[in-house]
Parts: sequence; structure tokens; C-alpha cells
Amino acid sequence: MIRTVCSAVLATACALTATVPAPTAATTTTTPAATAAASPDGACARLTAPPPESAPPTTVDTLRQAYECVLDNYYSGPALDPKVLLRDALAAYTQELMRRGADAAGLGLPALTGNRDADWAAFAGVIGAGHPDALRAAITGMVAGLHDNHARVMRPTPPPEGGPTGTGIAGLSAAQGPQLDPAARPPLFITRVLPRSPADRAGVRPGDIVVEVDGMPAFFGDKVNQSLVEAFTSDTVRLTLKRPTTGRVRTVKLTAGPVGEQERSVTSKTLPGGVTYVKVPGFFEGAADQVIAKLKGATKAAVIDLRGNGGGSPREVTRLLGAFAHGKVTSYFCPLKGECAPNRTDDTVPLLGLRLVVLTDRACASACEDFSAAVKDNGLGTLVGTRTAGAISGPSEPYLLDDGSVLLLPKVRHLGPARETIDTIGVPVDHYAPMTALDLAKGSDPGLAKALGLL
Repeated sequence: MIRTVCSAVLATACALTATVPAPTAATTTTTPAATAAASPDGACARLTAPPPESAPPTTVDTLRQAYECVLDNYYSGPALDPKVLLRDALAAYTQELMRRGADAAGLGLPALTGNRDADWAAFAGVIGAGHPDALRAAITGMVAGLHDNHARVMRPTPPPEGGPTGTGIAGLSAAQGPQLDPAARPPLFITRVLPRSPADRAGVRPGDIVVEVDGMPAFFGDKVNQSLVEAFTSDTVRLTLKRPTTGRVRTVKLTAGPVGEQERSVTSKTLPGGVTYVKVPGFFEGAADQVIAKLKGATKAAVIDLRGNGGGSPREVTRLLGAFAHGKVTSYFCPLKGECAPNRTDDTVPLLGLRLVVLTDRACASACEDFSAAVKDNGLGTLVGTRTAGAISGPSEPYLLDDGSVLLLPKVRHLGPARETIDTIGVPVDHYAPMTALDLAKGSDPGLAKALGLL
């Protein structure tokens, strides 16, 4: 897998890293990031520039920053129990110590009361100076305890010299954000291989069924093996693959190497009957205008393929929806208390007047689900494929911690146009048309065939 590509949940921080110049040796230390890191009260600060390339190690103060940041800035922070945050932090902290053979006698959770300041003081008294690696694990564990698919802590790193690296396996049938879909059914198969990558050169092809990864089975019974995630993102991975068209089984060893820069662009083609097909890999900046430009010459209908689209900007969603309807609510952003704010179609966009079919799958997440739900709820078109990911808790805001890491926290909750919860559930399709391993291997597309049949 490619480790240098930003997932949807990290889009904001990745965009900042990509678009704001990093400080040079001649630059003063008064950049927004440097100022934020030196905040006199030790609070986390809204990220406005790339984190510094070098930063001090993680300390107990960094952990406190993260603790306070969650309570002050997370959507439900004011209603969270500080005891639970600190419990999750200590659980991850002690597990990391045990992995390192450095567990400490007497290290346990102190009596906590629910008072955030008093509980922190008691917790810090137990931790003492702390171990930097275990403290990083504690922050990760505390954020993971929120069980929020758009909350994460990350340490941005500059792209490696010579461009991104990886094995070139860019898609799996069970992929769902940073994990594998717990609802996935056997078999696990490869959906996308980057051209001229190590996987491509080894003869790995879309549709190849993954039997084992480093000797581990892809499924335990009917449940996908989540341990495969780490194996797929390692520098070297050994895959046992079955080609569905021939039944041939072989084992290949892939070692990470250079892979080409992946251009973020919309592609299109004209299908029989005057239907225009548009593939949208993500709702990146400018994606909506690229789609609209592709559709301006269409005369009958459009198929917008969002399969594998991990999300992006809500603004791109409302702009693209404005090409199909005006005056519609596309979603709601809701605070913990108070009125939800409606998001609406961008009515400055001229209407295209086209019939619409949208192709979705379980890798359609975040802003992709925002678009899909708006199409379905407002009657703008038909959804074909499979239910979306259900990974749309709310847009994340990035906050800088003093060790250079970035904490991503949603400040609002997303609801669909009918005020329905989509997060963890996904958007159901109107017509079920899953892609199989054999379909991919043969080059057939049941979802697109169904879409053409409807149009």
C-alpha cells in the first residue's frame, strides 16, 4: 500500500502540509506553526501552517495538551467524562511499556473524581516524567477511545526524496478508511494496482484473490482479519494470491519501492446511448468544476462513479450538487447543543438538466457519503452499487501539539438532508450491484451495466 497518500480524515492537515511552504533555514521562527507550538499557556492551537520539521520529544505536557484539547474542542468534549479519557490513555501507555519490556511496578490508575483538573493532577503524579514512546501511545489510545472515524492523531512527515514509495497495491475489496470493513464478505481481493509499481511488475492484477498475507489468512471464518492492515503497509509483504479466471495460486514477495505520483483528476468517457461517465477519485479542491466541465457537453444522462472515493471538501460537494438542483439542503452540521446549520446547494452553478446515476461502494466515505445522501434524499438521481462506508462523523479541525504532531477533532456532527444519521450506518443504494473478484479480473462492471440499464 502507499503510505504517503493522505486518507480522507487527514485531508485538512495534508492539504496544509502540501500548500503552505515549509520554513527554510533562513526563515524566522515566527511562522503560525511555531507560534502555536510556543503557546504560553500550553494549550493546543488551531493548525494554520505545516508543523515544524523537527520538534521536541513527546512529554507529559504534550499528553496534557491533547487531554485538554479533546475536552475543549471535540464535538462532545464538554460532555465527556475525563476519567474515561485518562483510563484509555493509561491503558495504551502501559501496553506500550509492556511491549518494550519496561513495565513499572505500582503503575495503575489513581482514584479519579470526574473533575478534569484534579484528575489530571492525580494522573500526572502516577506517570511522572513518562516515557516518550509510551506517551505518544497514550495520546493515540485516548483519541482512539473516542470511537470517532474523523478523530485521529498524526505526525506529518515530508514526502520522501524521490517521491512516494509503497508496494503499489492501492485498493482492497474490504478497505474502509484505515481499517478493513467488518462487514466484508469473503473473498478479499485486490481492486487497484498502480502502474509500474512493484506489485505491477510482479504481475499482481485487480481481481486477484488474497488467500494469505505473510502467512496469515485473509478471513477467520466469515470475519476479515484486521491484522492484515499492518502487513499491507509494511515495507515488505508476502502474498499468496489466486487468479479467479484460471484458479492459479502463487506466492509473491513485494518490497516497497518508488511509485508514481498519483494525479488527482477527474476522468470521463462517452458511453452508448449518449451517456457521459465520469470517475471522481475524491472531492479535492477543484473536483466539482472538473466534473461540471466534463458534463457540459452531455445531452442525455450522467453516471458519476464515486467508488473508492474517500471524501474531501464539503464545499466541493455542495458545488457539484448545484449542477443538478437549486435551493436544496444537502446536509446539516450540528453542534452538541443548539440548532443544526443547514448546508445548501451552490446555486451559482448553472443547472445541467441531466438524469443522474451515482455508483457507490464501501470505500465511498466522508464527503462522498455527503454527496450520495444528498442525491438520494433530494431525489436527484439513483444510487447503484453497495452501501457506503458509514465514516462521516463530521469534518475535522487540526490542532498542533508541542511535539509537532497534529490532533484532528470534529467540532460538529454530520446529519443527512432528512436529518438522518449516516455515520456508522452508510447510505443504502437503490440497486445492489457489487463488484466481484471475477468481474474485475474479466474487466466487467455490473454496477455500470445496471446504471446503463436504468438510463
